[in-house]
Amino acid sequence: MLPTLVLVGRPNVGKSTLFNRLTRSRDALVADQPGLTRDRHYGRGRIGERPFLVVDTGGLEPVAKEGILFEMAKQTRQAVDEADIVLFLVDGRQGCTPQDKIIAEQLRKTGRPVLLLVNKAEGMQRAAVTNEFFELGIGEPLPISSAHGDNVTEMVELALEELPPQAEGEKEKSDHPKLAIVGRPNVGKSTLVNAILGEERVIAFDQPGTTRDSIYIDFERGGKQYTIIDTAGVRRRGKVDEAIEKFSVIKTLQAVEDANVVVLVVDGRDQITEQDAHIADFVLEAGRALVLAVNKWDGLDDYQRETVKRDIERKLHFLSFAKLHFISALHGNGIPGVLKSVDEAYAAAMAKLPTPQLTRVLIAAVEKQQPPRSQFRPKMRYAHQGGSNPPLIVIHGSALDKIPDSYRRYLERTFCEAFKLQGTPLRVEFKAGKNPFEGRKRPLTESEQRTAHRARIRGRRLYG
Repeated sequence: MLPTLVLVGRPNVGKSTLFNRLTRSRDALVADQPGLTRDRHYGRGRIGERPFLVVDTGGLEPVAKEGILFEMAKQTRQAVDEADIVLFLVDGRQGCTPQDKIIAEQLRKTGRPVLLLVNKAEGMQRAAVTNEFFELGIGEPLPISSAHGDNVTEMVELALEELPPQAEGEKEKSDHPKLAIVGRPNVGKSTLVNAILGEERVIAFDQPGTTRDSIYIDFERGGKQYTIIDTAGVRRRGKVDEAIEKFSVIKTLQAVEDANVVVLVVDGRDQITEQDAHIADFVLEAGRALVLAVNKWDGLDDYQRETVKRDIERKLHFLSFAKLHFISALHGNGIPGVLKSVDEAYAAAMAKLPTPQLTRVLIAAVEKQQPPRSQFRPKMRYAHQGGSNPPLIVIHGSALDKIPDSYRRYLERTFCEAFKLQGTPLRVEFKAGKNPFEGRKRPLTESEQRTAHRARIRGRRLYG
C-alpha cells in the first residue's frame, strides 16, 4: 500500500500550503489566520516514480480542553496513530513555542517516525533558523519553505527513505482480479460483498460505518479466482468517536491503490453527492479500472430512476468509460452483471497492446486530425505500451512538449475505441527525441562565408 505522510503542527504553521504543494492542487484552503483547516484533507502526491498519500490535519492545539480546537486535536491524534511517518511543522519565524514542546512530547509517546520541518525558512541561514528546535528532541530540524518550495523535494525523499520496508507501497503481484468495493457510508457496500460471495461474510447493518477497516476476502466464481476488498466504513453500530469515523477514509484510499478494479457504489435513493464525485475522481487519478453500481434500485419509481440517470450523466460524466449497473444488493438483482463487468475491466486494464498496431492507430489518428501547431508542427513517429493497470501508451517523436491536453484526450479516446478497452482509463505519455545537432555549430560553407563577409562590409559602409 502507498506510504501515508501526515502533516502535524500548531495552527497556521503552513501545513495546508505544504499539502497543496505536495499534491499539486489547491484542495486545502490557505489564509493568514489560524484554525482554517478543521477537517482532514487527503491527497495523492508523487516524487519521481514514487507515489504517496498526504493527510493535512487541523492544527494540534494541545492546551484546548473543549470546543472546535479540542475536536481538531482529537482528529489529528487519530491520524498520527495511522501514519507511516509524521511531518511535524514548526514556524521558523516565530521560533520554538511551548505548544511545540508539548506536541513534540506527544509525538514521542506515539512511537511513530517523525521528521521535524522548520517552515517559513526562506531567506534565512540554516543554523540560525534551526538551532533552537534541537531542544524538541525529535531529530535534526530540516528548514523548508512550503510557500516557495525550498527543500520540499529533498524533504519527501528523506521521509520515504525513513519508512520501513512494508510501507514502501509495492503492490503484490497477482494473476487474478482484486476488486475494491468503495462508496459513501450506508450505500450498501458490505451488503454487496455478501451478495457477491453468496454468504454473510461481513457484518452489514442499516447504519453507516459498520465496517471500520478494509477486509480482504479470496473467493472463486465460475472457475476464476478473485480477491474482494470491503473498504472501511464509518463507525460500528453504536457510539464511536467521530475522529475514528473520519480517518477511515485513508483505508479506502489505500484499498483503491491496492486494487485492480474498483466498484463504486452509489445510493439510488439519494442524489449523487460531492463525496461520490470526490471518490470517483480519486479512482480516476489512481488509474484504476472502474465499474459503477447504483444500489437500492428496486425501491425507486420511474420518475426517481430517470432523475438518478440524469444526475449521473451530469455529475459523473467523466466516468463515461465505466460500465453502469442498476442493482439491489439486498435482493441480489443485477449482481452477475457487475462481476462480468469486473472481468471485462480487468482484462482491459491488463491488455497487451502490440507496438505495430499501436503505431498504425496513431498514424490513422494523426491523419484524421493533426495536432495543433505552435512554433513547429509536432511529429509523432511511433507508439508502444509502457505499462498496465492503467494501460500506458508512450508516443515518440519531436516537438511533443507543446501538445495540448485536448489532443492528448483525443488520442486516449482513439486508442480505447480501436482496442475496445471498456472499463479502464488509458493514459498517453509523450517522449520527444533529443535533437542530435543541439549545441553543435556547423561550419559555414564558402558561399555562406562570402555572403557574411559582404554583409559585414555593407554594415561598415552604412554605420561607419
